[in-house]
Amino acid sequence: MGFTKILAHTLEQNELSKTFKALGHPARISILQYISNNPNCICNDMVRDIDLAQATISQHLIELKKVDLIIGTPKGKKTCYNINIDKLYEVKQSVGFFFNETQQGNS
Repeated sequence: MGFTKILAHTLEQNELSKTFKALGHPARISILQYISNNPNCICNDMVRDIDLAQATISQHLIELKKVDLIIGTPKGKKTCYNINIDKLYEVKQSVGFFFNETQQGNS
């Protein structure tokens, strides 16, 4: 989205859009669920258990980190991944507000 288009929308709209975009791929949903069920996992764990190549998982992890849905903590040469609970709660609140506000606007 071009810079001038970003300015046409509120900060909340832009942030929610970025989050929806990050969640818009089934592999990322799978990765989030995996991390949620396997705290402190590493990329190799995901490669072993999710039917995706290491490079693919790494790219999806980058996208999830961009919107702060996950936290990567370096442990030696590896990175351990966890869900960013604060961000997840914030997204849950934003999505709930969005749908409640949108529903009320159509009443």
